[in-house]
Amino acid sequence: MDDVAAGAMDDDRWARTMRENVETMFTTTRAAIRAMSDHGRIVLVSSTAGQRGEAGHSDYAASKGAMISFIKSIAIELAPRDIIANCVAPGWIDTEMCELPFAGEGRGRIERSIPLGRVASPRDIAGPIVFLCSALARHITGEVLNVNGGSVLCG
Repeated sequence: MDDVAAGAMDDDRWARTMRENVETMFTTTRAAIRAMSDHGRIVLVSSTAGQRGEAGHSDYAASKGAMISFIKSIAIELAPRDIIANCVAPGWIDTEMCELPFAGEGRGRIERSIPLGRVASPRDIAGPIVFLCSALARHITGEVLNVNGGSVLCG
């Protein structure tokens, strides 16, 4: 998606992003909560943009920030049912969504900004999700697990 400053962003783009990233996340998660038995796991995929913002993509960053606040809220609500709710916040991932920024010298520039020196693969994101769904994470809830090669060190 093209970079568009917040002051120049049209209502349609804002509404589309909120619909795609917030409304669908809410309705899907609500349905899962209603169907889940106790002792379940919920893991949402946010983004580092939801923690630090992203110039030219304030709609995307706001939607991912909303996801982070949502997971923290439901973690508290669902704790009495022993349903653990967390989120993973990836940085750059080798997916179609990143083709435009990776074009030309983009990928090399991005990789040089990541302390581990590489863009994550989808598998790099899947592993932490599996961990959060496992018994090893039974006392972790309401957290954001950053998976970004050290590019955004959040406390």
